[in-house]
Amino acid sequence: MAFRKKADFILKHKPDILVVPECERPDKLLFPHDTTKPTQILWFGKNMHKGLAVFSYGSYLLSVLEEHNEDFKMIVPIAVTGGEFPFTLFAIWANNPEDPEGQYVTQIWKAIRHYDALLTNKKTILIGDFNSNTIWDKKRRESNHSNVVKLLKEKGIFSTYHTYYDQAQGTEKHPTLYMYRHKDKPYHIDYCFASADMAKKLVAVEIGKHRYWTKHSDHVPVMVTFGKKARIQVQNKKPGKKSAVINFEASGKS
Repeated sequence: MAFRKKADFILKHKPDILVVPECERPDKLLFPHDTTKPTQILWFGKNMHKGLAVFSYGSYLLSVLEEHNEDFKMIVPIAVTGGEFPFTLFAIWANNPEDPEGQYVTQIWKAIRHYDALLTNKKTILIGDFNSNTIWDKKRRESNHSNVVKLLKEKGIFSTYHTYYDQAQGTEKHPTLYMYRHKDKPYHIDYCFASADMAKKLVAVEIGKHRYWTKHSDHVPVMVTFGKKARIQVQNKKPGKKSAVINFEASGKS
C-alpha cells in the first residue's frame, strides 16, 4: 500500500532488516532516487498491492527456510546471515481470511506448533503484526493470545516489550495501534519475541509517539535494542500497512 512513498520515515532508523506487511510487490517499489535501496527483498502474497515484504540492508542476507509451509501465508521462517551471527527470523502478519478456524492469532498458534523444531531458545526472533492481545482471548478457544505467549515461553522465547517494561500481557502502557489514528482507541498488537539467549542481551525497548507517527500510520514503531547494537523495530505505516525493522551492528551501544 504505497510503502515506496513512506519508506524514508522508517529508514531514518537505519534498519538492517525491515519487515513490511501490506507492502506492494517489489516490481511496484519505485523508490525515489535518494532513498536507501535494500540489499535484498523477499515478498509473499497474491495481491500485488498487499503482501508481506522483508528487506535487508548492508551485509545482511535472507533466505526462506526449506521448512516453510505456505499454508501459513504470512508467517514465514527466514534464515538471516551476514551479520554478527546467523539466526532464524519469523516474519509475521497474522491475517488469513481464508481460514475458517481463525483469521488472526489462530494463524500464529498453528504456525508455532507446526514449526516446533525451529522454535528454540537460541537465535530465534518472531516479529511483526500479531493482530492479537490477551484482552481479546476467547477462553474456550485454545488458539488465543495468552496460550500463544505461554507456548512460546515454554520454548524459551519471550516478548521483549513485556520483559523490558516488566508488564503483564493485556496491561500494556504503550499502544502500538491507534484505531483510525484516534488517541482514545489504543491497542497493543505488534510484538517482538526473542529467544532466551537474545533476550539476555536486551538493552532497550522504545515505542513510537502518537503525535509523530500517526501522521503516517495508525500504528507506531516498536524499537528493540540488544547488545552489540542489535536493534529490532516494529513499524506500521498507515491504516492497513505494517512493518518491522531489525538492526544489527558491531559495537555495544545503540
